Amino acid sequence: MSAACRADQRPNRTRRSRAALLTAGAAVAALVLSACGSGGTSGGAGSTNFIAGKNGVDTAAKGDRDAVPDLSGKTIDGKQLDVADYKGKVVVVNVWGSWCGPCRAEAKNLERVYQDTKDQGVQFVGINTRDTSTSPALAFEKEFGVTYPSLYDPTGKLMLRFKKGTLNPQLIPSTLIIDRNGKVAARTLQALSEETLRKMLNPVLAEK
Repeated sequence: MSAACRADQRPNRTRRSRAALLTAGAAVAALVLSACGSGGTSGGAGSTNFIAGKNGVDTAAKGDRDAVPDLSGKTIDGKQLDVADYKGKVVVVNVWGSWCGPCRAEAKNLERVYQDTKDQGVQFVGINTRDTSTSPALAFEKEFGVTYPSLYDPTGKLMLRFKKGTLNPQLIPSTLIIDRNGKVAARTLQALSEETLRKMLNPVLAEK
């Protein structure tokens, strides 16, 4: 290939790289704009397989649930964690940030329910996002006595793995209930009281 041809191809590769970066940046920006919302329900465009509850909790019937995507990586304390390893348990996934006021309001509620249910086959997992380092996230856990692990996801890439039109986490905070088969049974896009969290969790925990 001549030097001239190689020169002609370099701008094209540059344009493609810039386009890819812009696309990724737009996706992360969408998460930033939706952060710390006051709650609500949205399933994206088109039909969905879940029921939007008036109480802000969306649920999917057992036969209509979507599998949770790969949620794995390092935790905020540097350990490896894979939510798939908890298959057979009911998993509560909470998306949070130390900078998020509603996350701070619900933190102790989540921890209390975790302590009450962990011996019943329930595992809680946090996804910490938009904290630029793990230091504020670790300080948050210490302040609120959070003992369950949290994946460190500063850019929101784990949230982007959920398909649109499913029970995906769209706001911060968001909480999902994953059934024993690794499928999303319920979701809320708001800070949780103990009562609401138990109402989300108990029907899935009672399933056989």
